[in-house]
Amino acid sequence: MPNPIVPITPGHEIVGRIDAVGAGVEGLKVGERVGIPWLGHTCGVCPYCIGGQENLCDRPLFTGYTRDGGFATATIADARFAFPLGEAGDDVELAPLLCAGLIGWRSLVIAGTSKKLGLYGFGAAAHILAQVAKWQGRSVFAFTRPGDVNSQSFARRLGVAWAGGSDEMPPELLDAAIIFATVGDLVPLALKAVRKGGRVVCAGIHMSAIPSFPYHLLWEERQLVSVANLTRQDGIDFLGLVPKFGIKTHTTRYPLNQANQALADLRAGRFEGAAVLVP
Repeated sequence: MPNPIVPITPGHEIVGRIDAVGAGVEGLKVGERVGIPWLGHTCGVCPYCIGGQENLCDRPLFTGYTRDGGFATATIADARFAFPLGEAGDDVELAPLLCAGLIGWRSLVIAGTSKKLGLYGFGAAAHILAQVAKWQGRSVFAFTRPGDVNSQSFARRLGVAWAGGSDEMPPELLDAAIIFATVGDLVPLALKAVRKGGRVVCAGIHMSAIPSFPYHLLWEERQLVSVANLTRQDGIDFLGLVPKFGIKTHTTRYPLNQANQALADLRAGRFEGAAVLVP
């Protein structure tokens, strides 16, 4: 698959064209544009795979992490885990949907039918999810690094109901909150911001240590849950709805040989939305 487009997010997912298909591959053809997500392979036989939880597979392979090809000009992929993308839309604009969009979608589903939704960390995933939630008729409350007025302004331009620092309380209690930032200190802050019976979803693969907090922040049936990876059904559901959502991804392009600079800029918050590597 030549010239893959790679979004710089927790994984290294790919948008590109099929160069060749192996024997027994059905439904895909040479020249077709496909997306390869973070979850690149599952064993199919462990209790999680059999039970419909392939995102928790005991022997998975992840694109750009335990499976080569995340930082490359070509890669080999398991066709069963590739998503046909059609011809509508630019490759660079579509690339963030394969990770930031998918993990955001799974997090949103786990957050439930909350009308007042908080997003902690307004980067690649949150800027996509804010557009989805707004389309669904939800009110979105964006939390950024304290003092990050640029990200707060960016969130407001995307139509959020409120934007402020993560050290602030929202103007009203939330039904649910999703934490995209990898900062464990945000967990008690998010629990404090949700109503009784509310839910806090931790969406990162990694997170710094969660500090101790008083039990009353969790009491009254508040829930704290995590999201791990995604399933192929998540991809089918989300990508099938993308044309209805009218998502506009905001991207910053980097050539492949500037991957380290892209990661440094990501950590420093030097761009809005998502960074994309273009070989």
